[in-house]
Amino acid sequence: MSTSKTIAARPAPQKGNGRRKLTLPVVLLIVAGGLALISLVRLISGAEDITSVGQVAGALELAVPIGLAGLGGLWAERAGVINIGLEGMMILGTWFGAWAGFQWGPWMGVLFGILGGCIGGLLHAVITVTFGVNHIVSGVAINILAVGVTRYLSNFAFDGVQGGSSKQSPRIDPIDKITIPGLSDWLADLQQHHWFLISDIAGIIGGLITGLSLLTVVALLLIPATWWILWRTPFGLRLRSCGESPVAAETLGVNVYKYKYIAVTVSGGLAGLGGAFLAIVATGIYQEGQTGGRGYIGLAAMIFGNWMPGGMALGAGLFGFTDSLKLRGGAENVHAMLLLLAILLLIAVFWQLYKKKYVSAVIAAVVSALLFTWYFLTDQVPSQFVDAAPYVTTLLVLSLSAQRLRMPKANGVPYRKGEGK
Repeated sequence: MSTSKTIAARPAPQKGNGRRKLTLPVVLLIVAGGLALISLVRLISGAEDITSVGQVAGALELAVPIGLAGLGGLWAERAGVINIGLEGMMILGTWFGAWAGFQWGPWMGVLFGILGGCIGGLLHAVITVTFGVNHIVSGVAINILAVGVTRYLSNFAFDGVQGGSSKQSPRIDPIDKITIPGLSDWLADLQQHHWFLISDIAGIIGGLITGLSLLTVVALLLIPATWWILWRTPFGLRLRSCGESPVAAETLGVNVYKYKYIAVTVSGGLAGLGGAFLAIVATGIYQEGQTGGRGYIGLAAMIFGNWMPGGMALGAGLFGFTDSLKLRGGAENVHAMLLLLAILLLIAVFWQLYKKKYVSAVIAAVVSALLFTWYFLTDQVPSQFVDAAPYVTTLLVLSLSAQRLRMPKANGVPYRKGEGK
């Protein structure tokens, strides 16, 4: 075959967004660079707690309910259903988990928390998939309904019970926690030496193996399980096709309604599990309003992760870490984060200049200069900013990641059965 025919036989290159897929060595290099930068900030600022065992363990505990909500959002939106109702499904999970947990034990509470979330997810599926109601309207309605229903049920289930009231449940027995003996103590001692990078790595690993709830282990395993189910099985391929092109999926024999129902119900179950985690593991008690907007933050983590499990987990970890900084060391830790953010923006300036995006480089440079000025002219940040740090982080992360996002094409698009015939 001639050269011209060989060239003609090759498929035309597909148009993409010009981004290269990150390989494992590149990811590991980025992680190592991030750890070194955090360690440098710790040494300069003197905020020794930002990578301590307690800080990492607290961040993991705070990240799990956010991550479960984000994972629930990922299931629904990969099937084409926007799930703003994650917050309400988490609320149902906290109430049902606490109601069953104080009567029959924590693991039964976990099961009922999942079922409570599934009820919310199933309701959302009926409203949006069967009746074609706007997904946002349905989600907001479920959030409002969950608050009212749980407040009403608490008057019967908790009020008058020893340790309970109309706004909280009796205390729930804790789920067992695991710690690797010997290794955990050694890593804690190594972290307390405050050596560059070595102590930071020891603190991070130590936080991941010290006082780890068994339910946390289950939640962490759900991340790779979701990736395997949705990206490595025929079931996952059909489900994702419903979020990309339900009409095309229907022409290939996929029951789109069925997969949307399954996805949204699983979505509610995962959010309910996140709510049960809050009631059983994080606090050991149900309290009205204890979700604190974590369902919305989970949705933000999913968007930050570009509708992928790994990226979603990274976003949830970031929000959990910021929230833990607020609780441990408060103003000092958040003040140190100003320096970290200023350095990251300075790196972004050089990257934007390399990409010849001069306007973005100038904006990043100005903000970086302001943060450096703020850091060096103050010893701590105001308490109001400390309380707002997790939510400010949510807004910053979403604004910085908006340009690289690619949601499922048919996400939120109305679909009626029979359109593909």
